[in-house]
This record gives sequence, structure tokens and C-alpha cells, in this order.
Amino acid sequence: MLTPRVLKLSLLRRLRAADLPPPWRPRVLPARAYHSRTYSSGGSPRPMRQFSEQNESSPQPLIYYIVPSALLFVAGLATFVRYNDERRAVPLAKEAGQGGVPKRCTTNRPAIGGPFKLYDTENNVVTESKLRGNWTLMYFGYTSCPDVGPRQVQKIADVVKVLESKYGIKITPLFVTIDPQRDSSAQLKAYLSEFDPRIVGLTGPITAVRQIAQEYRVFFKKVEEVGQDYLVEISHNMYLLDPCLETVRCFGTEYEASDVAEAITKEVQKASASSTN
Repeated sequence: MLTPRVLKLSLLRRLRAADLPPPWRPRVLPARAYHSRTYSSGGSPRPMRQFSEQNESSPQPLIYYIVPSALLFVAGLATFVRYNDERRAVPLAKEAGQGGVPKRCTTNRPAIGGPFKLYDTENNVVTESKLRGNWTLMYFGYTSCPDVGPRQVQKIADVVKVLESKYGIKITPLFVTIDPQRDSSAQLKAYLSEFDPRIVGLTGPITAVRQIAQEYRVFFKKVEEVGQDYLVEISHNMYLLDPCLETVRCFGTEYEASDVAEAITKEVQKASASSTN
């Protein structure tokens, strides 16, 4: 029978023969060459790579895209409006008083109105420069208008007569058609001669008519179209332009001819008083 000491020595020989560490000797593990960097925000650490991947995969809120886009749109719109007003501004004479322009015309007037090129009933070119130096009463309409149009044209004729006979003031009455497809030069001349031959009729290409209507903020739209026949919805306003081509008054359908003539007289007197001071 083997003693405990002999058994212990036999066990040690077997372990050494198998090249195994003894059970009581602590194991020494080799250090790893790769150390992952971590990011900690107070909680359990997370690998940096995993954090970046999650950050890339999560989309940004829409507010980060909407606000800059809105600011760029507003800035672009403001720039366009300013450029459009400067483009529409009627250039003034180089020197005050040149070409019959009053000395008080010293600044551009881009608010309402602008340059245009149309044709009168004699097919002569009419631009804004030909109106400079004179008071002008401008009306937008069309010869096929059934009710309001003829009353407004008759009102213009009455205003011209009252101004000349009662106040000794001469103005240039203009009738700008917004229906150039049907209102030719001959049609305009025949229509306006029934009211007052002094009313100047203007027509032109569709693009030119639309341009001047836009310059003077005139609304018009085709309605009740039946084949080639149609009506046009329009604002029916009259515009009073001073010698500087500034729109100083706007008269709607509610004004009578006497009211328009009196208002024009006041504007002319006010302008004369300011030019003498």
C-alpha cells in the first residue's frame, strides 16, 4: 500500500511530464495588442466606433434644414423685389427742368408705373417719355366691355371737358386696352371717337399690354369664354400721373366726373405751389 507522500510525488511527476501548470500557480495571460477607445457620458462606456456609427445613422431634425432654407428664400425674394422696382423706375432727365420736366422731379418713382412701349390709333409708337411734362389720366379697359367700360370712358370725356372749360387745365386722356386680340388700332379709333376724339387709344402686343398692366397693378382676367367670344373682368380704375410720371391719385368707379375733375385740380394746384417754393 502506497503512502500519501509517495502518491503526491507520483502526481507531480505526471504533471511535469504533461507540461501543465500546477493548479495552485496563478495563470499569466498575455496582454492584448488592441485597446478600443471608449466614450463615456456618465454611464457605462461605449466604444467610439459604435457611437459614431449610431450618430451617422440617426437623422438630423428638420428644423436644421428648414430655417436656413427659409432665410435664403426671404433674402432672395427681397433682392428680386428691389431689383424689379429699380428696373421699373422711369429714368429722369439728367438736369432738372430738361425737356419740360418740372424741377421738383428729382427722384425716381418706382412704386406704381414704369417704362412701356405701345402704339396709338395711328400706329405711332408711344412710350412713357412722351407723357413726361404733362398731366395724364390713364384708364385700362376694352372696347367690348358691356356696362362699366362705356360709363368710365364717358366719365373721362366729361372730366376733360370740365377741366378745360371750368379750370383751364389740359390733361392727356389715355385708354389702354387689355384686350389687344380684338382691339386693333382701327377698332380703338372708332370706339373712342364716339366719346371724345382727344382720348388717345393705346394697344400693342400681348406681352407689352401685360407688362404695362403689371406696372400699374391692374387686375384683369378672361371670364365666360364661349368660343371666340368672352368677357374680361377688370378693376376699372383711373390713374392720375403728374408730369414726373408719378401716380398721385387713383379713381374707382364710385367717383363722379365732377369729383375727379375737382381732385385733379387740387393736385395740379398743389404741384404748382410746391414748384414755386
